[in-house]
Amino acid sequence: QVQLVESGGGLVQPGGSLRLSCTSSGSSFSIGVMGWYRQAPGNQRELVARISRDSTITYGDSVQGRFTISRDVATNTVYLQMNSLLPEDTAVYYCKIIQRWNSQEYWGQGTQVTVSS
Repeated sequence: QVQLVESGGGLVQPGGSLRLSCTSSGSSFSIGVMGWYRQAPGNQRELVARISRDSTITYGDSVQGRFTISRDVATNTVYLQMNSLLPEDTAVYYCKIIQRWNSQEYWGQGTQVTVSS
C-alpha cells in the first residue's frame, strides 16, 4: 500500500548544494516520523536526519550545521536541504517513514548523491 518516491539526487561539486524530496502515498494522517538515511559502499547505513509530525528534529553528527530537514505534513513530503557538500557525503540516500498505527517502517528506493570535482 505505502510507496515512497524520492528525487533530487545527482552529481555536485564540493561546496555545492542539493535538495532531496520524498513523497509517501496514502493518508497524511497515517504517517508519523519521516527521515533520511544514507549508505556508502562498505559502510553501515547511518541516520542523516529525521523529523516528527510536531517538528522534533534529530541530525546525524556528520551533517549537523550543513543539512536541514523539513516536511509538509499535508502532502506526506519530507525534504533534505544539503549545503556545503563534501566528498564524504557521497552515498545512496534513502527515505524512511514510520506508519503511525503499527509503527511499520517503509523505505524508499534510494537516490544517488555524488560529491566530486
